[in-house]
Amino acid sequence: MKQKFDLVKACSDKILAISDTMEILSGKWKVSIIACLCYQPMRYSVLLKEVKGISGKMLSRELKDLEMNQLIERKVLNTAPFAIEYRITEYGKSLEQLTNTISDWGLNHRRRIISGMKLA
Repeated sequence: MKQKFDLVKACSDKILAISDTMEILSGKWKVSIIACLCYQPMRYSVLLKEVKGISGKMLSRELKDLEMNQLIERKVLNTAPFAIEYRITEYGKSLEQLTNTISDWGLNHRRRIISGMKLA
């Protein structure tokens, strides 16, 4: 009976951890923003171009949320006129493997669906 309880607890703990992660990364854009910033720091305008389909208002909101969760940092550059750059934090870099895994899965899924359509 104890072994069954341990398995249920392990599953419950895992579901809670997944729920926490999905809450932080929720929405359509956060994972894409993190993936972009894993390559290099970017200015707001560059992010707006790279993350296809996101509005300026939504990008601002998502950047604030990611910064609040310590996944990215905002840096004011000493330029004239001043510019703001966003970069991934060391903590945020811990999500790089996750973004790569999601990307790999998406590419494989796209290939599978497209090849299945051709067969039908």
